[in-house]
Amino acid sequence: MLPIGATSLDWASVDVAVPRPSLRLPGISMAGFRQQAPVPTDIAMVAHPSVTLLLDLSEDDGLVHDGPGWHGSGSVVVGLLPGELRTGGRVGECLQIRLEPAVAAAMLGVSTELSGTVVELEDVWGRDAGRAEDRLRSAGSWDERFTIAVDLLHRRPGSRPPVDPEIAHSWRRTLTSQGRVRVDGLAHEVGWSRKRLSARFRSQLGITPKRAARLVRFDHAAHLLAAGHPVAGVAAESGYVDQSHLHREVKAFAGLTPAAVAVAPWLAIDDVAWPATTRPGGRGSAHGGPPERP
Repeated sequence: MLPIGATSLDWASVDVAVPRPSLRLPGISMAGFRQQAPVPTDIAMVAHPSVTLLLDLSEDDGLVHDGPGWHGSGSVVVGLLPGELRTGGRVGECLQIRLEPAVAAAMLGVSTELSGTVVELEDVWGRDAGRAEDRLRSAGSWDERFTIAVDLLHRRPGSRPPVDPEIAHSWRRTLTSQGRVRVDGLAHEVGWSRKRLSARFRSQLGITPKRAARLVRFDHAAHLLAAGHPVAGVAAESGYVDQSHLHREVKAFAGLTPAAVAVAPWLAIDDVAWPATTRPGGRGSAHGGPPERP
């Protein structure tokens, strides 16, 4: 368990737990959060390239979530490009599971439908969602919870076939290049036309390859900003034309300025919960695709 101290917003300490290496799955990452005291302000989620399961394991009213078309307490599934999703304000525990879109499409039967939305867990997981939450909530430790989560994910029947190998390759290349890959180049690599790649990519992952590259590049830049790198250097390293270009992209994806993203609480604990070796596109990140069944 890794304690995280107060941020610039002076929010209460949060304990962060991460699974041991033997419990890590390809294209999936997990972290557990225990909020020990109410947070004085809501925490805005910063967009990142994955479909996210926020499993509220609190015993009481739990954590509050507020997103596009939805408001309430409980477990939710957040699609790509979540917009104004906000969490926080109460004491509670939460298990967060991030799935690369190709994994979400094959395992949950969703990806396209979730782009830009927030839905209740039951709408995606089905009628067993409540029992899954109860198992996780009653576990005696985070290690046990991670083990249960892996078991639950392995048992997902998968209502759709895996995405096309060409789409999986294109997504992986987008991640490993940190969003600095051209659609024409991806199309050439997989032997498709640009038009076919764009159409299949969007139909299977819910986002165009060009927008996916922008999202991944923004995610890389956001983490550099949170690490304290100067805006000009981040713009250059992330492949933006200039600082104004970076400013526009940060505004588009986060609704914030680069300076505000640099101190965003959601990112303040990101490198603890999602180290670079497991974060999408990070060095050593596992390849996409659903986990193999035991």
